[in-house]
Parts: sequence; structure tokens; C-alpha cells
Amino acid sequence: MVNKPMPALFRKPFRVAGLTLHRALLLMLVFVEPVLTCPKICHCAEKNGMTAVHCASRNLEEIPTDLPGDTVSLFLDSNRITKIPNNAFKDLGHLQELDLSKNSIEIIDIGAFNGVAEGLRLLDLSNNHIQSAPKEAFSKIKAKIRLSNNPWHCECALQEALRELKLDPETVNEISCQTSVQEEYAGKPLIQVLDSGINFCNFHHKTTDVAMFVTMFGWFTMVISYVVYYVRHNQEDARRHLEYLKSLPSTQLTKDCDTINTVL
Repeated sequence: MVNKPMPALFRKPFRVAGLTLHRALLLMLVFVEPVLTCPKICHCAEKNGMTAVHCASRNLEEIPTDLPGDTVSLFLDSNRITKIPNNAFKDLGHLQELDLSKNSIEIIDIGAFNGVAEGLRLLDLSNNHIQSAPKEAFSKIKAKIRLSNNPWHCECALQEALRELKLDPETVNEISCQTSVQEEYAGKPLIQVLDSGINFCNFHHKTTDVAMFVTMFGWFTMVISYVVYYVRHNQEDARRHLEYLKSLPSTQLTKDCDTINTVL
């Protein structure tokens, strides 16, 4: 039996665009963006070719850091999270839905939503412990936002922060002032207060002006009091000296009295 020569296809390594198959696979492993696996404590599911991460009711005290890079929906509701730190979601460039409701959030850092602010479609921060938040944290967010059932302190900073936000119309009336710079508005819906024409920023400026006036009046009163005390003290000294002079011989008394009268 005559051995036939092996076809050229099998005698040479398979090449892709000038590279061997082995090298091509290595390059793919190097340059393909890694996708993190699902956190053990959470459940991940496929959603339109991306990943939905379900971490609700897991007793989490912090936002997980090992989330898949293709996360499109992230559910962190009903946990014990107290803070949203800077860059908490910066690696989740595809994130569109973020649910942080029913936690114990009190603090939102200025850069909390860096990297995801412009891509978000829904942000739920309802039912937390938020009293105030820096307006810079929400400056680039275009998503529909739920902020209801938080113990908000109604003042100028909150008014300015909410001015540019797209509040969820179904829950907007549940944003209430637990406390306020004007006590008569505590316990009332914030939107109702603002719609009535109240401007917390104007009140802030008026309060500052009154405080400055009171301070200046206090200083003025102190100066006047000192001047009055100084004059009275000198008058009393002069009178005592005059009485002393009256006891002196008449010639010396006349000269010194003239001097005292000139002073008075």
C-alpha cells in the first residue's frame, strides 16, 4: 500500500489572519474584557443578553464590589446598607435599573453614582433614612427617581437638589418634610409646600440677614455701654477731686476749681 502525502492543510499549523490558532486564542484571552462572576450571596439571571443581579433581603451592610460588568439591573432592596460611597457602581457601565429601597441609607457621597448616572433609567431610594443629600450626587442623573418615605429635612439645599430631578409621579406626593427650617411645614408633603410658593432659599437668606443684624446690634450696644461707663467713671473721679479741693485754702481752691470746671 502506497502512503499518500499528507495534505498541506494538515502539515502546517492553522492560521488566522497570519497567526497560528494557538496564538489567536491567547490574544483573545488577553484582550476580551473579563466579566466577573455572580456574587455568592446573590442570584444572577440573564436579561436580554445582559445580567440581572438579585441581592434583595440578604442582610447586606455594604454594596457588593464583585458585581458582573454586564449588570443591567441591580436589586439591593430590603437590606441594611447605610451608605452609598463614592464610585460604588463605577464599573457597571451598562446599569439601567438600581433598586436601593428599604435599606438604612443615611449618607450619599458626592460621587456615589459616578460612571452610571447618565445610563440609569430607574433609581429607587425610597424607604430609607435619608435626611439630606448633596445636589452634586444627582447632577447628571436622568433616570426616574423615587425618594419617598425618607425623613427629609426641608431647606434650601434639598430644594435645589430636587429642582432638576425627574421624580417618579406615582410617589412624588410621598416625599414629606419630617423637619424643616420653618417649623410650620414639618410633616407636610414637600411638593405641596413648594407649589404653594414657599422658597426655602429665600428664607435662608432672610435668616442670615437677621442674624447679621442681631450681631451688629449687639456690638453697637457694647460700644455704647463702654462709652457711658467711661464718661460716668471720669465724672465721679472729677467730683471726688472737687470735693477734696474744697477742703484746701481758698487761693489754691479757686485755681483748681477753674481747672476742674474746664475739664467738666
